[in-house]
Amino acid sequence: MRHRLPAAAAAAAALLLLAACGAGPDASGPDVGASAASAARQDVLAAVQKSDAAAALLPADVRAAGTLKLGGSVGTPPSAFYPDAATKKPAGLDVDFADAVAKVLGITINREDAAFETILPALGSGKYDVGTGNFGVTTARLKTIDFVTYIDDGQGFAVRKDDTSLQAVTDLVQLCGLTVGTGAGTTFETTLNAKKNVCTDAGRKPYEVKAFSDNGAVLTGLQQGRIDVVMSTINGLRHQAAQPAAGTRFLGEFHRLDVGFAFKKGSPLTPAFRAAVNQLIKDGTYTRILQKWGTADSAITESQISPPEHT
Repeated sequence: MRHRLPAAAAAAAALLLLAACGAGPDASGPDVGASAASAARQDVLAAVQKSDAAAALLPADVRAAGTLKLGGSVGTPPSAFYPDAATKKPAGLDVDFADAVAKVLGITINREDAAFETILPALGSGKYDVGTGNFGVTTARLKTIDFVTYIDDGQGFAVRKDDTSLQAVTDLVQLCGLTVGTGAGTTFETTLNAKKNVCTDAGRKPYEVKAFSDNGAVLTGLQQGRIDVVMSTINGLRHQAAQPAAGTRFLGEFHRLDVGFAFKKGSPLTPAFRAAVNQLIKDGTYTRILQKWGTADSAITESQISPPEHT
């Protein structure tokens, strides 16, 4: 576990950690790969129409202004990434859903790319009206944040493809003695730190958690053998492992989580966003977005406002 990936695999492995893992607004990375770049050019929102019923659920001042401020995390496919590092215009699942909801509600969403760990606090301060970043619905977050769900994703693990020492992770005790890389401020970091006792309780050496705000630092650590395994989102790790030259292996699902638009607790915007997502499900746009990004396995049948965390 202390050797480098081949050069091609090392370059492709920069797809590993996605927006939900805390990538900042400059996380353009290397080539995102032909499949993601090709998907980014597909327009699946052309037929989306405004829903007067959904728009009527917006607060009067928002309808009058016609705009909302969104803070969005940008990392790697399929959630949100930069297909062209030169233009820095984000694409991805989160971006398509935000744009589609805006069309249904007949408003303009002014997006600002932001570091993952800064977005939820900025909702409380009023800097943003809504946030995206593959934010999973957790009991802890529900204390201060409301969510409008649009996919079911969650937590998973991956290793280098040439590492056969670890298979499917179903219990964190399997990580004892290893170094786990993940994103700062994420559900992954919280889960890992909260469960460290599983190793000492089993009489084994604890795993070490290394959390980073920058994708590059996690990936360099993985490539150089300073990180043994990465914990990230199911969709992102699956996408990355499907790339022929990626050089990583997805170890499977660990814990499913609903993912949604994030709002300050008590925000009056949630009913309108829920109605908009449900309209997209009804008219077929929802399915087209998931198919575009290869995430059909994350489909939900109905959007909810702040459901309880999956057990």
